[in-house]
Amino acid sequence: MPEGDTIAYAANRIRPILLGEQPQIEARHGSLRGWGERLTGRTIEAVEPYGKHLFLRFEGDLTVHSHLKMTGSWYTGLQGARWRRAPRRAWLVLRAKGYEVVQFDGPLLELSTGLRSRIDRRVARLGPDILAEEFDYDRFFKRLREDDATRPIGDAILDQQTVAGIGNMWKAEALFDVGLDPWRPLSRTTDDEVRAVIEAVRPRMADSARGGTQMRERHVYRLPKCITCRGEIASRGQGDDNRTTYWCPVCQR
Repeated sequence: MPEGDTIAYAANRIRPILLGEQPQIEARHGSLRGWGERLTGRTIEAVEPYGKHLFLRFEGDLTVHSHLKMTGSWYTGLQGARWRRAPRRAWLVLRAKGYEVVQFDGPLLELSTGLRSRIDRRVARLGPDILAEEFDYDRFFKRLREDDATRPIGDAILDQQTVAGIGNMWKAEALFDVGLDPWRPLSRTTDDEVRAVIEAVRPRMADSARGGTQMRERHVYRLPKCITCRGEIASRGQGDDNRTTYWCPVCQR
């Protein structure tokens, strides 16, 4: 699943094309019926990433909300260039300045009206955005410490209602960087240790948001050997979704 840095990277590519423009709209998927008529002629006033969510804010209080889950993606390129996925997989196409912005494969793409829309209320339930300019530690710790104290830290920081934008890869990388065992329960983690996790992952995700996946230097995720002790990396499923966690049993305590 694309993590917060991937969404921020997409927003950084989309913003120069669409912000302040009235793009040509082509709604290709059946679930988007009527979108062209509602959005054509409206200026895009903001392109906002938040955690794993992306929002295109149109004038007139209309918002396009995207969550890519496991299958979706955003593409930007010159108009007329070959797309990286088959045209039949395109859900939404926006054209401006000789470029195309394409949303492929959904799976969650919705249009809402009003500042207090269902979309905005849903986002209000999320934790602070890991890539916010100023991270809200007070809000983060409040939600973290209200969680089940027996929950492993590796599972807890994947909870988007605690912190928005960290996914399975960055979870593993952050915990390795600070030497914290992903299986340690919250009751045995200090605020200083958890703060170190956030401080470790924020700059690395910010670098990736600026440069794309080529900036993702992995230290532990899906690697066979630990880069520090050269021991074998362990892996097994964690949490309700059984996402595979990678860690070094020697270096992470």
